[in-house]
Amino acid sequence: MVSLKDISVRCGVSVATVSKALNGHKDVSEATRERLMKAAKEMGYFPNSQARALKTNRTYNLGVMYLDEAGSGLTHEFFAKVLDSFKTTAEAAGYDITFINRDVGKQKMSTYEHCKYRNVDGVIIACTDFTSQDVYEVINGDIPVVTIDHIFDCRTAIMSNNEKGMEELINYVTKMGHRKIAFIQGNKSAVAERRLAGFYKACMTRGISVEPDWILNGDYHNPDLTYKLTKELLSRENKPTCVFMPDDYSAMGAFNAVKEMGLSVPEDISIVGYDGIAYSQLLSPKLTTYLQDTDLIGVTAAKQLVSLIENPQTTFKEVITVDGKLLEGGSVSDIN
Repeated sequence: MVSLKDISVRCGVSVATVSKALNGHKDVSEATRERLMKAAKEMGYFPNSQARALKTNRTYNLGVMYLDEAGSGLTHEFFAKVLDSFKTTAEAAGYDITFINRDVGKQKMSTYEHCKYRNVDGVIIACTDFTSQDVYEVINGDIPVVTIDHIFDCRTAIMSNNEKGMEELINYVTKMGHRKIAFIQGNKSAVAERRLAGFYKACMTRGISVEPDWILNGDYHNPDLTYKLTKELLSRENKPTCVFMPDDYSAMGAFNAVKEMGLSVPEDISIVGYDGIAYSQLLSPKLTTYLQDTDLIGVTAAKQLVSLIENPQTTFKEVITVDGKLLEGGSVSDIN
């Protein structure tokens, strides 16, 4: 393995000069820096992570708490894209990522204990049961934390603007003439609460009376349940003209239910999704939905977490809201 001393001997400078050049210190001339960087590359030099950890008191390792209760794992389109942009941004800043759970081989430990075992510099909590004891241990611990789509008073949170998303969708469907609107909401969570509040607020603003029995409890990422609930809605005497889904993936169940009943989207019933995943635009007709900016959510989460680690005295714990945009498909009919 090539060492700093090997580079210093080849280039005729001190080990300290090589170290400063490779670590970006300003008291090394640009010409010297370029010469030493070139030599290091030619000689196949790689920095030793353990040595760097001793020097900086950091491991340059970030923990990821991710547990998708729907069982889709990293195939969950929304969180997969968020984590991908988080990973890319973290790596560009010199950090690796490690998934944190309660098992290390055959050894059982709490999530917080796993964080300590891996000696992570910070943790992102992306998808999990935010009310669990494991989460509270991490939140109340001494490790920098950023959460996705859930707010704790003492931690930085990156939130998609769910209220604005629902407002834009309601405004769109009402402009298309719809006033009989049902909503199959996701399972109980901070996101579901904000979307439901946004739904009610937008309907109130537009003068729409919401039928209590048109608000149904579904699940995120569960097309089987939306299939059943859509059939139940469309079998009623008093039917809605438009149904909002928990998310785009669940909308697949609604499309199947409509087709099985001998009906058509949007001629007989309009369907609206949420998330803007690529799959939503492969449906026929394309799904009208709200595109969440997953790239910006992941990038912002990574930058905030790195800043909390590297600049703790000047980085404020805050709630950062990321806007999305309406994605107009063909699943909402104009009934004006």
